[in-house]
Amino acid sequence: MRVFVFRVKWWYLWFVLIIAFLSLLPQVRTPLIISVTSRGRLIPIYDVKTTAKEVAISFDATWGTELTDEILEILRNHKIITTFFLAGYWVDKHPDYVVKIATAGHEIGNHSFSHPHMNSLDEKGIAYELQRNESLIFDLTGQRTTLFRPPFGEYNNQVISTASALGYHTIQWSVDSLDWKNLTSNQIYDRVMGQIKSGSIVLFHNAAPGTPGAIRRIVPDLLKAGYTIVPISKLLHQGDYYIDHAGTQHPGKGVN
Repeated sequence: MRVFVFRVKWWYLWFVLIIAFLSLLPQVRTPLIISVTSRGRLIPIYDVKTTAKEVAISFDATWGTELTDEILEILRNHKIITTFFLAGYWVDKHPDYVVKIATAGHEIGNHSFSHPHMNSLDEKGIAYELQRNESLIFDLTGQRTTLFRPPFGEYNNQVISTASALGYHTIQWSVDSLDWKNLTSNQIYDRVMGQIKSGSIVLFHNAAPGTPGAIRRIVPDLLKAGYTIVPISKLLHQGDYYIDHAGTQHPGKGVN
């Protein structure tokens, strides 16, 4: 009887270790359906066709953290949840901020590991960029990234199809704040508020000098105008959808 109990304990220990090991492995993703235009081009999502008065705000993080706390405070004060696209080398350098962003409830997207020109990579290189960064983010936050924003906004059919095979929506933007050009807060405000509409995806950066001042005005003004600000995944249509030649995601099935 003593020998039997000893074996059961060792069997149980091995079982626990195996389960723990498997939990660390990347999950198998279900490939996403891709819309193909009449010219055979694959198009990322730039905005969403919706009857709801909803918009999504996103921040790309590739350099610096100096303004991130201020941005997070503004969003927290207005109870707004957004999407942060993080580059892997930034994740590696600033793990405390990755945790801080996730703890605040914001959605985290994949911005590649090394921020390369994705069009210059083969399928294996594209997958490596996504999977390495995904692993870093998961280890820090427990979040599985499902949104991918290509560095420099560059993409081709292979970039989109590889990302889709890994379970990612490829996301661009329909409103570019141009904050990375060091515009003033007023200039950023005017650009965004002059272009935004239901279904828009807005691009900001977490380290652009004019961004905190701009969103300090943009967020309350959008809310006052009746908009709901949501993370990108909440803006997207689920189930059947198609993406037209301009990059607008529509519900249902369609012919591009």
